Amino acid sequence: MLIMPDRSPHSLGGRASQALVTSSFPLAAKYGRIATGFKGRPVVSMKSEQQHREEIVRFGNLLHQTGLVAATDGNLSVRLENGNILCTPTLMSKGLIEPDDLVVVDARGNKLSGRREVSSEINMHVFIYRRRPDVGGVVHAHPPTATGYAAAGLALDCALCSEIIVSLGTIPLANYETPGTPELAEALAPLLPDHDAILMANHGVVTCGADLLTAYMNMETVEHFAKIALVTHLLGKQQPLSDQHVNKLREIRMKYHNHNHVAVGREKG
Repeated sequence: MLIMPDRSPHSLGGRASQALVTSSFPLAAKYGRIATGFKGRPVVSMKSEQQHREEIVRFGNLLHQTGLVAATDGNLSVRLENGNILCTPTLMSKGLIEPDDLVVVDARGNKLSGRREVSSEINMHVFIYRRRPDVGGVVHAHPPTATGYAAAGLALDCALCSEIIVSLGTIPLANYETPGTPELAEALAPLLPDHDAILMANHGVVTCGADLLTAYMNMETVEHFAKIALVTHLLGKQQPLSDQHVNKLREIRMKYHNHNHVAVGREKG
């Protein structure tokens, strides 16, 4: 069966479950607490700009080390407390960036500071932040297996793994548009309200989350699931979960959503 997005007012919309994803990806989880945002509710970060710079460098290095990007591919960004966006520059390997290489742009993508130039993909990041006030971090990469699915015109929407249903739900495919253009951002528009991870046809993957850690872990999850799905194709057989099992997993996702909602409220109080 295909996993359909849960469009109810209480839906997590594909947000990562802290408990399951932390246990699945300890390498990323060790770098900080997983924050959970809520659609329609702005994320307020308590980190300084320097801390955000160091975090972008850390996860950029991880993207490169784990083969999720090559050469100068990919870009990362975070939304700062003042509404500006801190992002990786153009034409730099994510394995070589330093904190002072990063660029600050305003909410429209106009450069405010930084010695390097802004990536042409900044329009996509700005678009996501504008459409999703709950998002605090965005990652764009070209993970090989998941990008292979995108190049084949295939979404990752088969209910094969329980953890994926709890964490991301389904990973849809956006139509192809030229990278760096407003049209590419617009191609994401119908999918953004219900998904934190999207394949982009013949291009790559974009993920988002309440913070950069969650966005990065969502990227890991997409590639991990793509590898599993590919193995099922190679074996010539898929055994999707039943509707009944998928519904139970959605209930688990809802439970974690409600738990994190209360926990975050207490922290702010």
